[in-house]
Amino acid sequence: MNSQSAAHEQAQMWNGPSGQAWIEQQQALDRMFEPIEALLAVAVSEAGATSVLDVGCGTGATTLAAARQVRPPGRCVGVDISAPMIAVARERAARVRSTAEFLVADAGGLSLDAGVFDLVISRFGVMFFADPDAAFANLRRACVPGASLRCVAWRSAAENSFMTTAERSAAPLLPPLPPRPADGPGQFAFADAAKVRGILERAGWREVELRPLDVVCAFDEDELDTYITKLGPVSRVLAEVDAPRRERAIAAMRTAFAPFVRAGKVSYTAACWMLCARS
Repeated sequence: MNSQSAAHEQAQMWNGPSGQAWIEQQQALDRMFEPIEALLAVAVSEAGATSVLDVGCGTGATTLAAARQVRPPGRCVGVDISAPMIAVARERAARVRSTAEFLVADAGGLSLDAGVFDLVISRFGVMFFADPDAAFANLRRACVPGASLRCVAWRSAAENSFMTTAERSAAPLLPPLPPRPADGPGQFAFADAAKVRGILERAGWREVELRPLDVVCAFDEDELDTYITKLGPVSRVLAEVDAPRRERAIAAMRTAFAPFVRAGKVSYTAACWMLCARS
């Protein structure tokens, strides 16, 4: 798939069913990823940032958290390809009277003024670039000299068994699931540290470092059925099968997720990278 086709596919997905699913599950997902949000907020504070760009901001949780840490009269801008998710982010900002700004755009191709931002952050947004080399070069141009990059991305599928449990357990009971692209864009596109380092260095970033990051994430047990039926590749197929087949698949997934459930919580370790670099 060429970069133009990949970009079109991503736009369709995040402005369609995937984006809507994230909106519907916004509160649960924000709770689940709150430890990662907190790490990025600390990065803003430690950097003494005055102008922050949040890439792939979704419904805005990380942007709002970053805005609370930016030195006044600083600026925090969240950008995402999903118009519905940005609409939710703007509503959230208005409710809490945040100064955070939100843009609907592909950060990889967004026309940004040069030398504006002193920190770029992302919580699971950068793995979905159709052309990551061009995207990271574009982000670097938007930064002041010496600006920092702090982005969290997933490591490999093998290290994140929780994230593939649904498809592994349901696949024998369903039609073929949408394939995960071997080389992205997608959730595990940044699994290979050498590949990611090469992307960043070709894009002009320096002092590149990929720090292993293992974070315990959790959500309420009563949210598990919604999680396994509304999010991820399995959700797209479940909607197309008859009720008996659907129920068998859901039952198989519940059983497969049992090792992650304890005392009313679903808990797992997210195996990630913290991408660190300087412009």
